[in-house]
Amino acid sequence: MTVERALRLMAGLVVLLSLALAHYVSIYWLWLTAFVGLNLLQSAFTNWCPAMAIFRAMGMKDSGGSCCGGR
Repeated sequence: MTVERALRLMAGLVVLLSLALAHYVSIYWLWLTAFVGLNLLQSAFTNWCPAMAIFRAMGMKDSGGSCCGGR
């Protein structure tokens, strides 16, 4: 799995989890959804995200810039 795919997977899971928690536990969990959205927005402009650094430290590789994951 590449860093880019792992990032999309993590962001999607966190958004869905926070929506479920907002529905069943507390509406304040929507702040987590907002945080993920803002982080993705800033990463679109800066090309830097803390999660990407963590995934790289875990040994995941970048896709190499191709749209098809280097295939």
